[in-house]
Amino acid sequence: MQATWKPYEKHGTLTERSDLPDSVFAFPKQRKEPLTDATHVRNSIARFDQIIDVSDEDRELAFANIQKAAKHYGIDITETDWTQLGRTPSTGRTAEDRRDSAREAAATRKRHESQRHGE
Repeated sequence: MQATWKPYEKHGTLTERSDLPDSVFAFPKQRKEPLTDATHVRNSIARFDQIIDVSDEDRELAFANIQKAAKHYGIDITETDWTQLGRTPSTGRTAEDRRDSAREAAATRKRHESQRHGE
């Protein structure tokens, strides 16, 4: 698969995520996992198996993008295929478990926000 990643270095301070072009993301269609520096590349490798709602084709493209960014930033990666990084989280939690946790966290934030404003 041909990588779509391109280095992006805007002068000045870091840009907002919404300002970044699709070409800096490991998963460009979903705009997930920005690869704007070595730290982000390492994080993308570590979190690869945690990305949900993407196809195997998306993962293949993301891996090609990560490889290209890793080479650009001088990061050695031992994996040669995206399947070595995984398709499902190694934590044992299912996608449904993660969605439930996200819903609970959103509800908790909403409750705390209401309490702060005396509602």
